[in-house]
Amino acid sequence: MDVLLVGLGRWGEKHLRVLRELGATVWVADVVPERLDRAVAQGVDPAHAVADYRVALAHVAAADIVTPADSHAALAGACLAAGLHCFVEKPITATLAEGRALETTAARAGRVVQVGHIFRFHPVTATLRQALQAGRIGAVRCATGRFSGFKRPRTDVGVTQSDAIHYFDLFAHLFECQATTVMALQRDYLGRGLDDMSLTIVHYGDIPTVIEANYFVPGTYRDCVIVGERGSLVADYGASRVTLYSGELRQTGDSWEALDTGKEELEARGEEPLRRELQSFLDACAGKAPNAVPASAGVSALAVVEAAARAARLGRTVTL
Repeated sequence: MDVLLVGLGRWGEKHLRVLRELGATVWVADVVPERLDRAVAQGVDPAHAVADYRVALAHVAAADIVTPADSHAALAGACLAAGLHCFVEKPITATLAEGRALETTAARAGRVVQVGHIFRFHPVTATLRQALQAGRIGAVRCATGRFSGFKRPRTDVGVTQSDAIHYFDLFAHLFECQATTVMALQRDYLGRGLDDMSLTIVHYGDIPTVIEANYFVPGTYRDCVIVGERGSLVADYGASRVTLYSGELRQTGDSWEALDTGKEELEARGEEPLRRELQSFLDACAGKAPNAVPASAGVSALAVVEAAARAARLGRTVTL
């Protein structure tokens, strides 16, 4: 399949590698000449490396958009108007209104718009889903997620929209339930007009979750804990590890006991998540499989982002 990759930043270069490994004929577009030169050095046909993405629209069947969030709506809209399928990195758009408009445009065009919520394709997520569906920890009581670490802040959106959003989508996917209420605390310590620390409490039906994101904590944390009535699942996305802790609290007369019945390491192995994600997009474009992460999923995650901002500003719970 002929695919136009728009954006050759750090993450866009990874997309280029994977698309070529998957056998796609890749056109690349970027306004930075040095990035185009690197793509050509990696094997892209020089005639397929362009500064203006519109030059390539008539030559490809799909577009892979890996650019700042505030450009997603315009780029995806132009690609859909040209008849292309679109992969759009998360967040689907900069605002919820833009996301809903893009979802409508995609439906009217009859084209695939897949959103880059990559955690859905991680082997850790597959292991968590299998354990939850098998009832290994019983009914889920609560969950926590952490996407934190000392790193360069993004300049297009705040940390809730760039990082916490991973868990907003992941928990909806794992619990098969959309968010219902949101509470949040957000801070702009760097004075950029964008949040750089956030704590968000999101209810998925009866399941409360607490999601932490910031740019300040030393190290790198991509983990979550899902607590059930008979144990907990502790997942580390960075280490591709899932541990099942079995145990429960039991009452005997007027006292309670914590009964620890052991732990089990669950296998979490599989292909590179980005490879699985982009293969699913190519399969959906070819009609071989359904769209794994449709525009509606990106819109739902973005709805939580905007509800969190509103909740933090107002100091109260927001209902979705």
